[in-house]
Amino acid sequence: MSLVTPEFGLLFWMVVIFGIVFFLLAKFGFPIISKSVEKRSEKIAKSLKDADEIEARMASWKVEQARMMEDVRRQQSAILKEAAETRSRIVADAKVQAKAEADKMIADAKLQIAAEKESALRDVRKEIALLSVEVAEKVLRQELSDESSQKAFIDKLVDEAGKAEMRS
Repeated sequence: MSLVTPEFGLLFWMVVIFGIVFFLLAKFGFPIISKSVEKRSEKIAKSLKDADEIEARMASWKVEQARMMEDVRRQQSAILKEAAETRSRIVADAKVQAKAEADKMIADAKLQIAAEKESALRDVRKEIALLSVEVAEKVLRQELSDESSQKAFIDKLVDEAGKAEMRS
């Protein structure tokens, strides 16, 4: 028996054992491994689909938020225009009426403008807060199964927040 060349009997039993092990792996091991790989692929594909869907929703929310901000600006402009008209009318009435009565009307108009402005700002803040809560709820519902995808998603949100802050 040489150390370099094995004998025929040893080779025969090695081939037989290898065949048995290969048969057992092919019969029991490979299907399980294939199913696991397939399930993982499906899970990754679903996660990517969900991420794309969430990204699309966030884009539509950004558009909706921009539209709401434009509406608020228009309303604010209308309120300021109305306030200016009211002020002009009060000034015209003040010329006719006594100075004390005119001062009282101007003070009342300014209070009303401030109240309407505060009301509009509160409504905008409330809408933004509701949108933020909805976004947070959708994000929390998304399945983040492993730590690396969680870190990647957090990094993405931080980058988007930084970009949004830079635009402001």
